[in-house]
Amino acid sequence: MKIAIGSDHGGFEHKNAIIEHLTARGFEISDFGIKELASVDYPDIAKPVSLAVAKKECDLGILVCGTGIGMSLAANKVKGIRAAVCSDHFSAKYTRLHNDANILCLGGRVIGIGTALELVDLFVDTAFEGGRHQKRVDKITEIENMQ
Repeated sequence: MKIAIGSDHGGFEHKNAIIEHLTARGFEISDFGIKELASVDYPDIAKPVSLAVAKKECDLGILVCGTGIGMSLAANKVKGIRAAVCSDHFSAKYTRLHNDANILCLGGRVIGIGTALELVDLFVDTAFEGGRHQKRVDKITEIENMQ
């Protein structure tokens, strides 16, 4: 599985820890930055990560900013992206299981690195359940296609 990842300055340390963790687990990582700690606008990172996932160049994405909210707002503007902000185990699992989310957004100032790694594992290890949930995801896509 190939995972796109990116962060702004608020998620820099978390991003690096997540890359190290996922690489050790055998995942292929595409790092869209930032490469050094410097202030950056989160949409500039969310866009290339989201496009990589939408174009199926990467299977899933992970974005980290201060709260995760800014990244999710920007990512969800890209057609085909279902980005979810998660800060608890239940949400990280069920956003994949029921919503087929393809990008996990985390808050580097909201959760610790240990929790972030646990949420990443739940997200990447959980498959979409389909079934009754597929029609709901299809309805989300219908709304997206209205634009």
